[in-house]
Amino acid sequence: MKKLAIILACVTVMTSCFTGCSNKEAGNKVGEITYAVEAGSAGEAIAKEKGYQINSVNSQADALMEVNSGTSNAAIIDLLMAGAMIGEGTSYPNLKHTTELTTEEYGVGCRKDSDLASYINEFFYETYKDGSMLEIAKQYGVQEALVEQKEATYEKSENSDVEAIKSNGKLIVGITDFAPMDYKNDSDEWIGFDADMAKKLGEKLGVTVEFVEIDWDTKAMELSSKNIDVVWNGMTLTDEVKNAMNCSNAYCNNAQVIVEKVK
Repeated sequence: MKKLAIILACVTVMTSCFTGCSNKEAGNKVGEITYAVEAGSAGEAIAKEKGYQINSVNSQADALMEVNSGTSNAAIIDLLMAGAMIGEGTSYPNLKHTTELTTEEYGVGCRKDSDLASYINEFFYETYKDGSMLEIAKQYGVQEALVEQKEATYEKSENSDVEAIKSNGKLIVGITDFAPMDYKNDSDEWIGFDADMAKKLGEKLGVTVEFVEIDWDTKAMELSSKNIDVVWNGMTLTDEVKNAMNCSNAYCNNAQVIVEKVK
């Protein structure tokens, strides 16, 4: 009996050690890679969902810089940005995108109950139908990502944001530096697929367009406080976003991808 007790005790200790070691190894495997992600982004959300170790930064451009400098092992960014920012002929020829983690769609965000979303839906339908959306998309290499636009008619609300914008003579667009959707050219002007579409909407409204850089993590607050009229910056239509804003129809397909250094 004493021998049996000793044997059982040894087995218990060995099992505990094996389990502990296995768990430690699994933990190390998860913790071996640090992913740079933009705070408040879809990339950050999927990284947290998967239990990845993350380094939250101010923008997806910063996430790429983290990987390039070696302060993070990889980044999770939008596929459309990866196509424009990494690989041969870019500032990051030594980076590549690998695993596609999600598929998603981009939309434009307006204040809750705002009629501006309805106005933008009509605008999207018109520009898709007449081909001007496609022409702008081709300039930035996103034409394959366009979503076909269904017919839409603007419905004016009682407290109309559209009329307020026309009265103010200005459409204030909240953005971040996010090529190929919104970024500055050599003349320090905002360009990109989203920026050019916003300018075209401004023409339809008969107003000037002002671009304001925002903290992406507080975009809904920027809208509700009326610091901006719209978020137009490759914004993924997550449930959280759709609950916080009145969103347009989807206009671009996208994915979240892992970016790593070429080995």
